[in-house]
Amino acid sequence: MDANRRQGGIQQLLAAEQEAQQIVNAARSARLRQAKEEAEREIAEYRAQMEAELQSGDSGANVKRLEQETDTKIAQLKEQAANVSPEVIQMLLRHVTTVKN
Repeated sequence: MDANRRQGGIQQLLAAEQEAQQIVNAARSARLRQAKEEAEREIAEYRAQMEAELQSGDSGANVKRLEQETDTKIAQLKEQAANVSPEVIQMLLRHVTTVKN
């Protein structure tokens, strides 16, 4: 009977660990989505700001400068997202494949 209780306790601990891992994974996925949305929002705000400045000036040099600045900012944001992505993937894989006793 004591062995059955221990086995049941172990099963409960394993089930709780799996549930906790699912919660952690869901939270990470949600944070990744949130970060992507924030980056897209920043891009949209920056683009709107640059377009507003463009509307106030009619010089061809301003247009070219704004396009270059916008492209640079977009490239920076994509690079930041690309730099974080492998770390998040490794963290998820490490937690999913780690077996705890």
